[in-house]
Amino acid sequence: MEAFFHGMILAFGLILPLGVQNVFVFSQGATQPHLVRALPASITAAICDTLLILLAVFGLSIIVLQFEWLRVALMTVGILFLLYMGYTIWRSNPATAENSEALPVKKQILFALSVSLLNPHAILDTIGVIGTSALKYSGTEQILFTAACVLISWLWFIGLTVTGASFKKLDSSGKLMNIFNKCSAVFIWATALYLLNSLL
Repeated sequence: MEAFFHGMILAFGLILPLGVQNVFVFSQGATQPHLVRALPASITAAICDTLLILLAVFGLSIIVLQFEWLRVALMTVGILFLLYMGYTIWRSNPATAENSEALPVKKQILFALSVSLLNPHAILDTIGVIGTSALKYSGTEQILFTAACVLISWLWFIGLTVTGASFKKLDSSGKLMNIFNKCSAVFIWATALYLLNSLL
């Protein structure tokens, strides 16, 4: 059970900080007219996280950490994407009861895929931290460690969606969501600059 608890604590520590993925999933909970309509974003994000965790645990981490050019390529694409995401979030108008501009299912899925798989922070954290930590375990312990990481990911994204939906009820005018969007955009730009600085 030590491996399971280690996986839970590690996954929670990685997923807790405010990031692009978290911002997007939360915002869907806050802007969709019904909670069920926001689930495609959280389910897609959780599936992507599960895929990254499985790839990290079963060997991809060793490959990526060996090739510097691959790490630089991932970071470069991710930085450009984060700059674009920040711009999009800054320009977005939060949905209100009178003016609902919630994303359709297809766009939710595409956005969730992009913020999950084009986010170098998430990829490098998953590969560098979860992947290398998993090397400590083998057999059943490794499966328990992996299962704990995946479980936390699913619970977190579903929880974020529910929290976003609750936030909407407190903010029918959309003013708080607008402030949240602006702060999120600044945070995302700061993340991009931090990553750029680590490349130089």
